[in-house]
Amino acid sequence: MKHLKKALALTTLAVAMNANAQTELTVYTAVEAEDLQKYAERFNEDHPDIKINWVRDSTGVVTARLLAEKQNSQADVVWGLAGTSLLLLKNEGMLVPYAPEGLEKLSPKFRDRDETPSWVGMDAWMAAICVNTIEAEKNNLPMPSSWDDLTKPVYQGHVVMPNPNSSGTGFLDVSAWLQMMGDDKGWEFMDGLHQNISRYTHSGSKPCKMAASGETTIGVSFAFRGARLKEQGAPLELVFPEEGLGWEVEATAIVDGTDKMEAAQTLVDWSITRKAMEMYNEGYAIVGMPGVAQPVKYFPENADDLIIDNDFGWAAGNREAILAEWARRYDGKSEAK
Repeated sequence: MKHLKKALALTTLAVAMNANAQTELTVYTAVEAEDLQKYAERFNEDHPDIKINWVRDSTGVVTARLLAEKQNSQADVVWGLAGTSLLLLKNEGMLVPYAPEGLEKLSPKFRDRDETPSWVGMDAWMAAICVNTIEAEKNNLPMPSSWDDLTKPVYQGHVVMPNPNSSGTGFLDVSAWLQMMGDDKGWEFMDGLHQNISRYTHSGSKPCKMAASGETTIGVSFAFRGARLKEQGAPLELVFPEEGLGWEVEATAIVDGTDKMEAAQTLVDWSITRKAMEMYNEGYAIVGMPGVAQPVKYFPENADDLIIDNDFGWAAGNREAILAEWARRYDGKSEAK
């Protein structure tokens, strides 16, 4: 009995020592909430000595929080935030340049252009329009084929899209429209679109989910979410507007000021491994390591031909002004936070 008690005591002590030996990282993210446990568990399979404490919100909120904490950073790592947001943080001197192990395996589109990058990409998502075919028929609405179609009076009250101040998907839409159409025509287009919007959501996936459930006829969202919902049986038609599609990279970076550099580098190293890329592919059709992504049913095979030549530097540099102007014009239809 004494030997059993001693063994139990030693086991308890070993567990306690292991817990105490864990390094805790505060990780800011805009990754979908339902995926956070999976991300941490897959990482901990390889690195049980590092515990992730998530701080999760929408892209705009996380970006604003990081900027507000510039002089007293609370985050160690950002894992899963829009590349334009990270470029903005880089320009503010808030990121630590670091070349993670395996960097050469990434597509050049999925890394900061500096020799020692300040951020590295995980996956990418692109815009799409989700149309509920049952509701469209019920309301006698034609199937749109372009962004401009969504400004037609027939769609009044039938369109939902994300608020770019809180949603990365919303910002990639607005940024793309301004890049494709130019400043004057871009805002003119959004004025017309606004007349048909029933509400602006604070989530990029929500408009497509609402279309899938029949809460709205048309949801401006992103392609992968629509493809997955359609595969699950939702009465959706996915439209990829002929003018072109906005897109964005989801990325990872070390925040300047962390006192846990070794653990932070370990996480960033792991974030671009093949195992991590295969995990991202469960939620995104496009990932940073070529040759990893598996085909996704209903996702366009010619995605590279559909997306615009996105100027991420321009988008990051003009982000604050764009968001302020958008809020001034359209925020009255945003849903409550």
